[in-house]
Amino acid sequence: MKSLETESWVLQRGDPEYPLEFEDLSDPPKQLFGYGNPSILGGGLAIVGARKATPYGLACARRFSVWTAGQGIPVVSGAAMGCDLESHRAALSVGGPTVAVLPGGPDIDYPKRASDVLSQVRIHGAVISEAPWGSLPQRWSFPRRNRLIAALSVALLVVEASLPSGTFSTADHALDIGREVYAVPGSIFAPECRGSNRLIRQGATPITDISELAEALGFDPFEADLTVHSPTPVLAALNTSPMRPDDLAREMSMDIVSTMRVLGALEAAGKIVRYPDGRYGVIQT
Repeated sequence: MKSLETESWVLQRGDPEYPLEFEDLSDPPKQLFGYGNPSILGGGLAIVGARKATPYGLACARRFSVWTAGQGIPVVSGAAMGCDLESHRAALSVGGPTVAVLPGGPDIDYPKRASDVLSQVRIHGAVISEAPWGSLPQRWSFPRRNRLIAALSVALLVVEASLPSGTFSTADHALDIGREVYAVPGSIFAPECRGSNRLIRQGATPITDISELAEALGFDPFEADLTVHSPTPVLAALNTSPMRPDDLAREMSMDIVSTMRVLGALEAAGKIVRYPDGRYGVIQT
């Protein structure tokens, strides 16, 4: 199935818009075929994971992609079913940049079930491949595709992976060219998390929340927490009934550390007050 929603282009190695990050590879593509906006190629965060993703893996892909794209950082992935596709979908949902790197030609929807998302990425992001128009994916083209995902990113975040997993190919390429590798830890009882847990054991940086990802990428972790956990819902909850931090955390589905950070910011801004019994309430004006 072909999709031709927007104008196509071809970049030659050495062209002004050809991603300089590809020069870190031992075998940069001589040509790059694509749709969409070539100016967003490079400086992204690769977010990849299991094709047979669990609800946990999908939620992680969605959570980290929403924040990343919201900061204007391109979310780079491979449009595979599961975590990859959810990453693209999440980036699109906030109007952020996203890049899909395909194993076949950029005009060939692969997998076919990704057609709806890819049609939107071609318009609002970029769909690229080193394979010419009309090329069907081959077994050998997937690991070659993975090296491009790694090269276009400052770091790789694995949100969920079993054993064996194609994400290890992307991680290997990332390490080979000096990119950071992060991984979201999962349950020791879940086979879908054995690959990501192994990456951590082998040296990948564990990422458990937005503030940790933000700090790893050079952003202010406190400001990132406020972006994810907006003070407005917290104020609304406390206006209904004063609460202790642990009760508020349960009410808002927040972790206690993030809850205390938001409470601290609101208290410093003179919006709330801490009562002698440990509860927080809104200052009425």
